[in-house]
Amino acid sequence: MTRVYSTEDGDLRKGKRQRKGVTAGPGAEQGHPSDGVVRVERRRGGRGAGWVTLITGLPGDSKTWLKDLKKLCGAGGALRDSAVEVQGDHAEKLIEHLTTKGLRVRRVGG
Repeated sequence: MTRVYSTEDGDLRKGKRQRKGVTAGPGAEQGHPSDGVVRVERRRGGRGAGWVTLITGLPGDSKTWLKDLKKLCGAGGALRDSAVEVQGDHAEKLIEHLTTKGLRVRRVGG
């Protein structure tokens, strides 16, 4: 059975593996800097959905962070390209929580 569509990659026919309608965020062409700063960004989700909060630069295991942050916010989430994505606008709550954990946190974007 051949898959022709994936919610992650879009159309899989004839080698079309590029996601449609998704643009990279600011600074994506340079990659995420490894300067020890955790960055928290609020973005619009795909397909006209609501807000998602994107956290990059977390030290250690991303899966552990994902579980902890989803539980804190009472929301769903996922790992996307070594970044933790939490559904909903939880930037302030996450910044406060990560700061109390002793991390340097910076808010990115609006």
